[in-house]
Formats: sequence, structure tokens, C-alpha cells
Amino acid sequence: MAHSKPLMAQSSGTDANAAVQSALRTLDAGVSGVSAIAAALQGPLGPAFAAAVDLIRKAKGRVIVTGLGKSGHVARKIAATLASTGTPAFFVHAAEASHGDLGMITQDDVIIALSWSGEQPEMKNLVNYSRRFAIPMIAVTSNAASPLGEAAQIVLELPKAREACPHNLAPTTSSLMQAAIGDALAIALLEGRGFTALEFANFHPGGKLGAMLKFVRDIMHTGEAIPLKPLGTKMSDALVEMSAKGFGCVCIVDNSGDITGIITDGDLRRHMRPDLMTALVDEVMTKNPKTIAPGMLASEIMRESVDASRPAVSVLIVAEGKKPIGIVHVHDVLKAGVA
Repeated sequence: MAHSKPLMAQSSGTDANAAVQSALRTLDAGVSGVSAIAAALQGPLGPAFAAAVDLIRKAKGRVIVTGLGKSGHVARKIAATLASTGTPAFFVHAAEASHGDLGMITQDDVIIALSWSGEQPEMKNLVNYSRRFAIPMIAVTSNAASPLGEAAQIVLELPKAREACPHNLAPTTSSLMQAAIGDALAIALLEGRGFTALEFANFHPGGKLGAMLKFVRDIMHTGEAIPLKPLGTKMSDALVEMSAKGFGCVCIVDNSGDITGIITDGDLRRHMRPDLMTALVDEVMTKNPKTIAPGMLASEIMRESVDASRPAVSVLIVAEGKKPIGIVHVHDVLKAGVA
């Protein structure tokens, strides 16, 4: 018996429009908050932000990100972003810190403490600990005159903004602003450090992002799978090699094993004539074919295959210097989940 998918509840046009308008107001509030940060960075927030980046960059230890409530959730996200972009960091819950987790924090570390009001009493022990052991603290708050702001070495005072919540109570715009300044810190540190995509790959081996950061050597075919023939080979033998290896091409090498050309299905069509099978590969091959290095990111294969300076190709020879060490098809990229 066939089963139909359950129908989604239908709302009236008035209800639907009200929901969309509510969403737009929420997004507008968020945009206003982030725009206010951008404006502040061009004013008094700018020097403090630069000082925070410099402090973190020079730290011998890690970045400890802490907070409570919604600020705590944002702090956990900021710690994860910092860690994934080359700045060692982890999250410590401000309340749990008073029950043993202060032992996670060393004198070589830097603390980033998030609190919109800067007045949470639960952070008092952590603040006192930072003072006692001279652990520098960066406060992210909307109130520099708060107890947290007064205790910090550097204050990133975010502009006050109205929450998207119609009662101006639920942390919405403020949470977005905290996350935004956290991202700004992470990227400033990443760029200042010259953190590369190859280093990024070390921290992201899984999922779609991990697939995009695979190297050519991780997906290429090697050894006997590479279709190879030397100069002076008859086209009939080259065609057998092409058919046997299944890549629609054969790489031509000289006596030293260096790549000198490639023959593809396109070359066969361009040179089609009665005596083609008795001709030598030297006459048919495309000289100086496009190659890629094994250390290139696999995500670059698609771009290289459609290089505007030459006809698009579906197969690329992987080479070290002039020596062929592998072959990769665009289908390999798709199978690996890179594209």
C-alpha cells in the first residue's frame, strides 16, 4: 500500500506574513549590531582590538574562553573557531571554574571572558584567580565600567544594542555581536600568523571540509594504473594502453622517463586518417601537457582542468618534476566528495 508524505501544516497568509516580518526585524537588529561593531572598530574599539590580537599572538600558552548562559555558548564557539584556525584555545565554564576547573588555566594563558553586562557574580572567582596569578584577561562586554571590565587588562567594549526580542530581554543581537567579534579575533590572528590552507587541513580531516582539503596524492592512481608509452610507440599499441587503463589518454615519456606529451581521445579525433594506427605517437601527441603536483589540494583539480589558457581536460597527469607518478580524473574528485 502506497504511503503519502504527511502534509505540512498550512498557515494563513496573515500568519505567514507576520512570521516573515518578525524574521526580518530580527535580522535587521542583528545587522545593526554588527554594523555598530564595524563603526566602533574605526574608533575607540580599534586600538583595544589590536592590543587583544597582539596579546594573544604573544602568549606562550593557550586562550581560555569563558562565559555563562548565552555568552557561555558563544564562548564555546569562539574557542572552537580559534582552535581550528591555529590559535590553541578551549572553553572553561565560568561557574565550573570555581569547582576545580581553574586548574586548567596556567600563567602562560590568556583569558577571554564574555559577559554582556559584565556583572555576573559567578565570574568573581575566575577574575580573582586571574589577578592572583597575573593571567592577562580580555573582557568582551558592553560595559567597560562593570566589575569584569574593571578587572580586565583589555576591554573590548561592544556598542550597546537593542535585542531583537520585542521585550529587549532574550540575548539575540548581543549574542550575534559577541560571536562576530570572536570571529574577527580569530581571522585577524589567522592572517597575522600566515596560517595556510595546508595547515588548516591538519585540523579538519573529516566531513566535507576535510574532503576539500585532501591532497592530490590522496586520490591519484599510481603504479601500473598510469597509462604510459615511450616515444616511438605505434599508435595501435598506444590505443591498447588507453583502452586497458580506462582513462581515455596515454602519457608519452622519453628514454629518461620524462613526460614529453599526452594522447587523448581528442587527439585521436583530430588526427583521424587511414594510417593512424601505424603512425607513431610522436606525430599525434600533444606536447608539454598540463600536469599537477601531488602536494596540491585536490580541490584545485577542478580549476586546473578548466584552465582558460588551454582546452578543458578531464584527466591530469601528476608529476614530480618531469616524472609521472600518478594520474587523476575529475571523477576521482567527485568520488572523494571534494566537489
